[in-house]
Amino acid sequence: MAKIRVLVVDDSVVVRRMVSDMINSDPALEVVGIAPNGRLALERIKQLNPDIVTMDVEMPEMDGVQAVKELRKFNRSLPIIMFSSLTERGARTTLDALAAGASDYVAKPSNAGSAASAINATARVREQLIPKIKTLCGLRSSELRPGRSEASQTALAKVRSLPTRTTSQPVGIVAIGVSTGGPNALAEVIPAIPADFPVPIVIVQHMPPVFTRLLADRLNANAALAVKEAVAGEELRPGAVWIAQGDYHLVLEKNGAKTRLKLTQDAPENSCRPAADPLFRSAAQLYGGSVLAVVLTGMGQDGLKGCEHVATAGGQILVQDEASSVVWGMPGFVARAGLADRVLPLNQIAGEIVRRSWLGRARPEAFFGGAR
Repeated sequence: MAKIRVLVVDDSVVVRRMVSDMINSDPALEVVGIAPNGRLALERIKQLNPDIVTMDVEMPEMDGVQAVKELRKFNRSLPIIMFSSLTERGARTTLDALAAGASDYVAKPSNAGSAASAINATARVREQLIPKIKTLCGLRSSELRPGRSEASQTALAKVRSLPTRTTSQPVGIVAIGVSTGGPNALAEVIPAIPADFPVPIVIVQHMPPVFTRLLADRLNANAALAVKEAVAGEELRPGAVWIAQGDYHLVLEKNGAKTRLKLTQDAPENSCRPAADPLFRSAAQLYGGSVLAVVLTGMGQDGLKGCEHVATAGGQILVQDEASSVVWGMPGFVARAGLADRVLPLNQIAGEIVRRSWLGRARPEAFFGGAR
């Protein structure tokens, strides 16, 4: 099988060498070229025709964001993984790059204080980078490909054995899980939901600290609903949206007659914190059959076990289709498990959320057709 051909773009010689060594250490991958800035990267892409590009955010002559914009003028499909620092500036620029058409991102290791910590930081980058390259290029390991491994087959067989559910309760909460490709997916879905939406929305987007707050701010600037990063103890209310904080699971808990947000640093699930599974489980426990779970584009299978709980409680489940997903991992697992009530393209998700959330309620005539 031909190796995946990678172009590495970074102005730092040290980082170029580090990333190249990581990539070349995997027998399925090879670095076919390097570039120190975005301008040269565009030339090398045309010359070398790589399968994927890793791109630094901040570079001289042409930075990563501008390079993505220029690349998308002549190539809409080439996967691009951005390298970003875990700083506010790095997060803002990375979100700009994703909005411009980048596929995903990996956080650079911070300046390590010792050789051991440097090695650990580099290992964490490799653990993120290699699976993302393979997934975005369609070469998935058995752990990433839905239904291929024996463990996955067993899990899906268990899910398919769940009893058929009937849903008669009005939607009381919308819980969304999303990962790779999520910022752009949410940027399409959330602004399409009208201001008098009748229930709260809670979201887990796989992102580190700082990124989640800035993502919430961006969505809030373009949405009719109020969007914010989740704050522990805040009461859920209709027509508002909360995004889980980076490095904290978001779950729901009862406090008397009120439902409030709870943030925990329990162990990661599906190698993620925040993860969708804890949110979906807690929503099913508190809301039962009135949960509407939505699983959008993302790598891995986070959300599958949580959707089992939602299905068992009698709730509803929507997933994004393969054609409109950047990666059909998370929604693909749920769809293949037979748990989804509907599998829809991204541009129909908001309308279906609105339609289902108004069922059983006296809703305004203006929204009979779905989202605005």
